[in-house]
Amino acid sequence: MITTCIDPVNKNAPMKIGSKKWRNIIYEGTGKLGIPIEHEEIEKFSIHALELIKWNQKTNLTAITDPKEIAVKHFLDAIAPIPHILPTGSLLDIGSGGGFPGIPLKICLPSVSVTLIDASRKKINFVKHVIRILALENIDAFHVRAEDFAKKPERAHRFDVIISRALSSMTTFAATAIPFLKKDGVIIAMKGAVSDHDFQMMRSSLNNEPEVRGTRVERFELHIKRYVLPYLNLNRSMICLRKKNEP
Repeated sequence: MITTCIDPVNKNAPMKIGSKKWRNIIYEGTGKLGIPIEHEEIEKFSIHALELIKWNQKTNLTAITDPKEIAVKHFLDAIAPIPHILPTGSLLDIGSGGGFPGIPLKICLPSVSVTLIDASRKKINFVKHVIRILALENIDAFHVRAEDFAKKPERAHRFDVIISRALSSMTTFAATAIPFLKKDGVIIAMKGAVSDHDFQMMRSSLNNEPEVRGTRVERFELHIKRYVLPYLNLNRSMICLRKKNEP
């Protein structure tokens, strides 16, 4: 398993996860995103990343194994939604995979109650392992499909934020997320580059859907926030879906 890459400043120096150069990518990258971060939080990112690579050697958790790409595509991208999340409240990460974005968000927003779900048992086993070694509190992980997770009444309309990077269409994600959403909550879909045309198509698709699991979708409004992941210059989009204020 290759766990080194060429440092962007010194081309002759290999970068390792957890090294000063790797941590600098996180520290400087969060600055470029306008998100403050503490050294203790970067240390926890390092532990998460090292465990991800270690476990990935025996079980398929991620296709991203280059240290710089792990720093940027997993961790910097995971915390990009922080400005749109209240520092208290509850968050549900649907299809969390290796713990993204839920665990990095929990690390940076420790007062937020976080729940992670995924249909893959091996991924949830890994997530529980990371939660344990990082001694994170007020965070749970469940091996369950979102559709089955929604069947328990105590989980209905419980979460302030529903977030996912593992989604197919906006309409499908909305249908999955709405049963969990509090009245004033927000659904955040993390996607790659989304053009104005694609965004209008998403809006049209949702508005033309008469009902999504008992909730009329035209009572929701969509907003898009575009950003660029530093170092790799990758275009990303966050699509936020909120309930409209009733007249």
